[in-house]
Amino acid sequence: MEHPGTLRHADAHLHTLEDRAAHVRERANWMRRRLLQMIVDAGQGHPGGDLSSADIIASLYFDILRIDGSSPTAPDRDRFVMSKGHCTGALYTALAGAGFFPEAELDTYLKPESRLNGHPNRTYLPGVETNTGPLGHGMPVAVGIAVAGQIDKAGYHVFVLTGDGELQEGSMWEAAMFAGHRKLGNLTVIVDRNRLQQGAGTEDTNSLEPLADKWRAFGWDVAGLDGHDHAALLTAFDAARQPRERPLVIIADTHKGQGVSFMRDQAGWHHGVPNAEQMAQALAELNAELKAEKK
Repeated sequence: MEHPGTLRHADAHLHTLEDRAAHVRERANWMRRRLLQMIVDAGQGHPGGDLSSADIIASLYFDILRIDGSSPTAPDRDRFVMSKGHCTGALYTALAGAGFFPEAELDTYLKPESRLNGHPNRTYLPGVETNTGPLGHGMPVAVGIAVAGQIDKAGYHVFVLTGDGELQEGSMWEAAMFAGHRKLGNLTVIVDRNRLQQGAGTEDTNSLEPLADKWRAFGWDVAGLDGHDHAALLTAFDAARQPRERPLVIIADTHKGQGVSFMRDQAGWHHGVPNAEQMAQALAELNAELKAEKK
């Protein structure tokens, strides 16, 4: 069965779940290596959340989303909203890899007059659906986009990535309540459930559990999975695209700093810049992972 993602990539021939997952895994590894270099060169960034979300974003941009980098405002395109807008390293690498702008432009990340701001800006960069960064803004906008699609009987699907710390914002639950009321089957929210936010754990700051039950109470279908399992992600996203009568939330269990041992599950790497020794170690680990995957 041909999967429903864009055909602009060289992966158009990939039909089996195993092949699709292997391709996404390789692209996610590239994203991790590239975004870390961007952060080091810029001297700032949010590596922890970038790394925790890379597998989710790679699965969407390199397999699932119906998009075309050469036609970023095509009316029938799927919409992806990066509600956790501070994690631009992961978003920008995916956009560049998907052909929305040249990969060489990643070298300008956070530099003066660069289009690659610390928070994504739709007036600057193709492929960005709405400006995000102040937490709690992206999902409400995405709900509005989904409502418009419902009214127009449009064929596009709306995907939203939110951080779990972001779910402490009241605007998120107002949007969730309205989406449940409207029965927005064209809307899928993915929660990057790494259980860490700036400076502490989510459960120590403002407990979210029982998280799945809260979404169900707001009228949502709920799925849970390993947010670093590419086959599981692709299977869930395939299912999300099928006709449904309620919005879907996928609670993706992840690890902050995934792929780099000294960053993994460390709140201190919410933001920060690896030094030369740390960067060398990070790249060595990611390169070793890539070689192991290709065997």
